[in-house]
Amino acid sequence: MKKFYISAFTLCTVLGISAQEVVWQKDIKSSTQDFLSQVTTTIDQQYLITGSSIQSNKQQPTESKQNNGYDFHLVKLNQQGNEVWERYFSGQNHDYLSATVTTQDGGFLLAGTSYSGKGLDKKEDSKGGSDIWLIRINEFGDELWQKTLGSSSDEEARAVIQTTDLGFFVAGNVQNSSKGYGSKDVLITKLDKSGKELSQLILGGKGLDEVEKMIPTRDGGALLGIYSRSSEVRVSGSEKGSGMRDAGSVSSLQNSNPVFRNSKQTENFGEGDYWIVKLDKNGKVEWEKNFGGKGDDHVRTLALTSTGFIIGGESRSERSGNKTVGIEEGTDLWLISLNERGDEQWQKSYNFKNRDILMSMSVLHSADDKSSKGILLGGYTQAEGRIQTDDETFWMLYLDQNGNEQWRKHVKGESRKKEERLSDLKLNRDGSIILAGTSAEELGKENWKIVKLGDKQVDQLIEKYDIKIYPNPVSDYAYVEIGFDFKDADILLYDMSGRQLQSIKTKNRVTKINTQALVQGAYLVTIKTDANKTANAKLIKK
Repeated sequence: MKKFYISAFTLCTVLGISAQEVVWQKDIKSSTQDFLSQVTTTIDQQYLITGSSIQSNKQQPTESKQNNGYDFHLVKLNQQGNEVWERYFSGQNHDYLSATVTTQDGGFLLAGTSYSGKGLDKKEDSKGGSDIWLIRINEFGDELWQKTLGSSSDEEARAVIQTTDLGFFVAGNVQNSSKGYGSKDVLITKLDKSGKELSQLILGGKGLDEVEKMIPTRDGGALLGIYSRSSEVRVSGSEKGSGMRDAGSVSSLQNSNPVFRNSKQTENFGEGDYWIVKLDKNGKVEWEKNFGGKGDDHVRTLALTSTGFIIGGESRSERSGNKTVGIEEGTDLWLISLNERGDEQWQKSYNFKNRDILMSMSVLHSADDKSSKGILLGGYTQAEGRIQTDDETFWMLYLDQNGNEQWRKHVKGESRKKEERLSDLKLNRDGSIILAGTSAEELGKENWKIVKLGDKQVDQLIEKYDIKIYPNPVSDYAYVEIGFDFKDADILLYDMSGRQLQSIKTKNRVTKINTQALVQGAYLVTIKTDANKTANAKLIKK
């Protein structure tokens, strides 16, 4: 999978006037079925496209580490859509990359499901069945460390986040575990920044529970969105509630790290429900909520708002259970707004006809992060019965902070394929939007399709700035982001006495600076552009 194409494309606006500027479209061609899992916006505002591909013999040199199965596949693009680098990580069997997170140092942690034993890029033996394979890489795609998590049961990776202590939560599923509750349970592993396992948590009920999404919360914990087809597990008073410690272990943890088990305490309303679980920073359950009607309701994605959370997915349920909105046709989108305690604020449904599938959600925040301005949804529609014009096409739906629809649009592309399925969507700080998915004339020949849009309607909501520095305070590296247009700029770093310490020339909106040699204290960052515009901001070295 090696051919890259950038092209213009057309946009269809369903409600309102088209307000979009086409920035670029990237098509990454393949002759096999490729899976695109995620687009990750890097700290310096570039894009890492991740998924799973079968490498072609024609694309690899003869000495290449080659296998006949799926490999982790990564392509990094710059802000203009040009390739920065491409990497594969290969085991001797199938390996599927599920989730990626940007780390605070500018690198990434990759989490996938591996059917491979030791060999090629995989450095640890299989634990039995399928395992969770973690790879930490730097910003250039070079491996820093890797870890295989698993047991004699089958495990799969679904999500990964970095925590406030710079460690990680990895979320996945485990089948028929001796420490579980049902046919499939949720497995959460907490690791430190070096990949050492600290603890594990198993969540489940009497049936099937699959984690679909995990996001970090402001208090250093995590929110889990779980598709639940299970009933509650009634336990004794001593075991009930959060964090029962087991002497045993689901995976081969070293140093006798604790394994916690938490049975589901809420009953399902129908065939499948949204099961939402809040973890604290130590990985213990704080609260859980169940949402659903009598039919099948499938949670897909989560997002953080200024006052709590937005939960999104698809619903086949009429008004029933605790679902207060009906369905129009096929499968509708169903959103629920929660406060930080998990109490419902509102719920809404939306319909594109046929089977609507929600894949991603971004919330637009104010500059001070004290209010949420809007919610951008992305997905695609599958035909059920009659074929609609925009079935199998990327769509976007924009809502205000209360869930009221503002506009919806279909992104068709320059060369419309029969099946185009959005995998992920990201709203950038400058108001631009990245959409990533697959495009195919027929099943089994999916190409990756990445589209960058500039949206004037969204841009009007973005609060303008001259300069941003993050993280701030900083320990090692900081990123300086320039918020206005320029061709060339100088970034100058001064101490508080006015002595110049660094001078960096840049053409990029985001530039990485090294602060390792600085002593603890305050510094001044000054931007000077070719148009004689200047901006200043304070940097704190911790």
